[in-house]
Amino acid sequence: MPLPNNNLGASVRKGSIIQKLPVAKLTKVSSKKKDDEEGVDTGDGLDEWSGGKALTKPAGQLELTEAELKEEITRILTANNPHAPQNIVRYSFKERSYKSTSIVDQLAVHFVLEGSLLHQDSDEARRLRAKESLPEGSYDRTKKRLFSITIPDSAIPVEDGGEVEEGGVEDRPDSVASKTDKQEPKLTNQFNFSERASLTLTNPLRERSCQTEPPPRSIFSATANQWEIYDAYVEELQKQEKNKEKQKSVQSRKHNDKSKKKMMLMETQSDDITKVAKASKIFERMVNQNTFDDIAQDFKYFEDASDEFRDQKGTLLPLWKFQYDKARRLSVTALCWNKKYQDLFAVGMGSYDFSKQGRGMLIFYSLKNSAFPEYIYPTSSGILCLDIHEQHSYLVAVGFYDGCVAVYNLKEEGLEPVYKSTAKTGKHTDPVWQVRWQNDDMDSNHNFCSVSSDGRVVSWTLVKNELVFTDIIRLSLNGTVSEGPDSVQQSSIACGTSFDFHKQIDYLFLVGTEEGKIHKCSKTYSSQFLETYNAHSMAVDTVKWNHFHPKVFISCSSDWTVKIWDHTINTPMFTFDLNAAVGDVAWSPYSSTVFSAVTTDGTVHVFDLNVNKYKAICQQQVVAKKKTKLTHIEFNPIYPVIILGNDRGYVTSLKLSPNLRKKPKAKKGQELPKGPEVEIAKMEKLLSFLREPERSTV
Repeated sequence: MPLPNNNLGASVRKGSIIQKLPVAKLTKVSSKKKDDEEGVDTGDGLDEWSGGKALTKPAGQLELTEAELKEEITRILTANNPHAPQNIVRYSFKERSYKSTSIVDQLAVHFVLEGSLLHQDSDEARRLRAKESLPEGSYDRTKKRLFSITIPDSAIPVEDGGEVEEGGVEDRPDSVASKTDKQEPKLTNQFNFSERASLTLTNPLRERSCQTEPPPRSIFSATANQWEIYDAYVEELQKQEKNKEKQKSVQSRKHNDKSKKKMMLMETQSDDITKVAKASKIFERMVNQNTFDDIAQDFKYFEDASDEFRDQKGTLLPLWKFQYDKARRLSVTALCWNKKYQDLFAVGMGSYDFSKQGRGMLIFYSLKNSAFPEYIYPTSSGILCLDIHEQHSYLVAVGFYDGCVAVYNLKEEGLEPVYKSTAKTGKHTDPVWQVRWQNDDMDSNHNFCSVSSDGRVVSWTLVKNELVFTDIIRLSLNGTVSEGPDSVQQSSIACGTSFDFHKQIDYLFLVGTEEGKIHKCSKTYSSQFLETYNAHSMAVDTVKWNHFHPKVFISCSSDWTVKIWDHTINTPMFTFDLNAAVGDVAWSPYSSTVFSAVTTDGTVHVFDLNVNKYKAICQQQVVAKKKTKLTHIEFNPIYPVIILGNDRGYVTSLKLSPNLRKKPKAKKGQELPKGPEVEIAKMEKLLSFLREPERSTV
């Protein structure tokens, strides 16, 4: 790299000898020759630098006095960027809101240029030469440039003023000769270059083949004439006669040995139908779900948005309607959901018109198929009540109008019950109005209880192949419990119409009578009633304990009233007049303060005591007033659905709107407690307002 000429001018002014500066003279000679070749007249630069320099003043320059020139003006320079924004807002995840940022970047970059020069003696230059394998003193134009100051020996002048040799000029690295003699290295990407090579392995070809054995084939050909057809019919008749003989022998064995219940099926064409029974049932459900797809969509997804503008009142959305053609003239006398399969429910068919008693029917429907029942059991007497076992959902206890009780097993084939009471085994002498399954006894035998108009509350135990009965209590009109059938006259017997066992206390139960009284009884203390409530002026149709609160139960009657009781108090806590005979009442499984009732005028009443203690939050007529009467109602244990039965044999399903199953809203940052304790506290709060006046009077 040549040195600048100002050093040479300085040496002349100081009177130094030019020969002592060989580098300066070499630079001047080489630059002069280069200028002569290019034809540029540079003049004598030494004279220009040796002469004095005169200052030139602009014409419009301001004239200042000495005092003004000496005056000090203080200015404070800051590093703040005047163009930097001062109103930057960023989202704070810690505080969950937008916050203004006070720290602003004041640095403003105007120009950036990275240098590419390296000294050839530096460590980085040596690493670069070793990496590129370049000879010392050379450079690569694509990489960082190497520079140095070199003075060739041939260019040093002689002391006696000899001429300077021009060999140094020819050795310049950028000369044409050097470019032709030296081959430039290969140009590579100077930004991000890495020379790599790879070769992927080719997967070897594989062939796989398999061969199956061809299915066996047989060629059949025959001609059908009258004789062959006749022979085929004769063979079929002979098979049927053999099957009848086998069936008779099986029936005779069954009478001899009671343990053998199953009969051999006839090997007829009916066997082909039983093979495809399951597949045809699934196919039938698919067809029905496609047919009633709009109802299925409403059942699963529809929520009535208009409830927000109804002031805490709700509605009922009609869903499926269940009917069976052979049970049209019968009334729905009992409803019960299956606790294990929540889409399955049982319907008891009979008649409440006691002058027209006849046959009955036990039917099972599923929400997945509303067109046809899942199970059908025809009975010789009308059914008045039924109950499905909670753990063993295939066992169904049924009470009949003729006083019999029976147990059906859905797993068993055939249409007859597996257990049935008779006159020898202590059946009731009057219609059975209620049956309820109980917990298994000490010997792990299933048992259930029944109540009848003959005044008996009986416990039935399933022992082997028969029902064993035990009288729990005998109802009487004078309040004392009879000790035996001979000790009490017929006129003093109280007719039981309904009963229900306590949810937590197994031995405690309530019995409703035809005279309108409700008796609180105990299995372990059967000599007299624990308590008697003068509940209604007509027969008590239904009495049920609350699902959550251990002290609360509800009752309804044909005297148009529904009453809610605390079993520790003789008077009702709430009384509701529904302006029509009440057929049935039921507590909801999701709230301790919600219940529903049906009346004979075809209206459904839904109450929520937590919302309104005086009237129903939903009154909706679902059937015609004069033609049809509602008889029973049941809540689904999981889904927001209720089913209603009427006296024409129809069962209607309805969906509750959001206001009818509304839960209290949680405040921000708080979680509502869940569980039965919350429901108990909700009902206890309502009861506390009604107990306070009584406590103050005592």
